[in-house]
Amino acid sequence: MDKVKNTFLINLGKRIAFLREENGLNQAQLGIECDKDRQSINRLEKGNINPSIFYLYQICNALEITITDLFDSKEFK
Repeated sequence: MDKVKNTFLINLGKRIAFLREENGLNQAQLGIECDKDRQSINRLEKGNINPSIFYLYQICNALEITITDLFDSKEFK
């Protein structure tokens, strides 16, 4: 994985973890809301997977945010 992609995925994972915690959810609870297991959420938050747009859509629905909200962070500007 090239450095830019790796950095992007790590930042995305950190952003998802932050938003999940802000919503008072643990990884297992978010996984249930997204029809994923806790391990999948963990890999996502560590930047170890490149999620599909539908996976991000599921995350956003579970966190009750928009895709724009997900990427509304200094790491993505």
